[in-house]
Amino acid sequence: MKKTILLLEDDKNLNRGITMRLEKEGYHVLSAFGVSQAEELMEQNMVQLIISDITLEDGNGIDFCCRLRKTSGVHLIFLTALDQEMDIVNGYDAGADDYMTKPFSLMVLVSKVHALMKRVEVAETAYLNSGDIRVSLQKMKAWRGQEQIPLSKKEMQLLIFFLENPKQILSREQIAEAVWDVDGQFVDDNTVPVNISRLKGKLEDDGIQNVRGMGYIWTKEVIKE
Repeated sequence: MKKTILLLEDDKNLNRGITMRLEKEGYHVLSAFGVSQAEELMEQNMVQLIISDITLEDGNGIDFCCRLRKTSGVHLIFLTALDQEMDIVNGYDAGADDYMTKPFSLMVLVSKVHALMKRVEVAETAYLNSGDIRVSLQKMKAWRGQEQIPLSKKEMQLLIFFLENPKQILSREQIAEAVWDVDGQFVDDNTVPVNISRLKGKLEDDGIQNVRGMGYIWTKEVIKE
């Protein structure tokens, strides 16, 4: 089933252009040109992601997001011309998952959409099992046998990313984008290897292997349930 995106953008030409590109990527796009229309579409449809402008003719995207967060955890990207530091802070404080300023790269927007949709796919699976490792995606907890593994939020996201992509060589850049960049966080050259080293130590498992000069790989079979 196609994932559904709600696009709240009152510039009709821009709305049309973004819609066409996202539909080419395989998504079902619901177009809204105002806050009231967007709220109606949210009530009538199962939406996995919202892309929203902030300055709108009939309201404010920040207020829309704040109301939304009272009842929904749906992923949301702000796409706006408001580029001041305080605007960006207000966007994240309202509950946005990401914040992009205009003018923007359509390719980067699509990349961010793909990354957030991967989170949606993960959330739709209850457990990931590999060897002695078992992960609950709803509880965001991991066990080795009967023993819970004390993982930080980033370590858990790392583990899930590996388990969602088993037996694939993942570059540092791919890992950084999936676990850090989607939140707009700064990542230096040591961030990925340091966190992977910590994760490997806590797992006490040889599932993660370093492929010299290429990246990392989860070597074991993964069963989703």
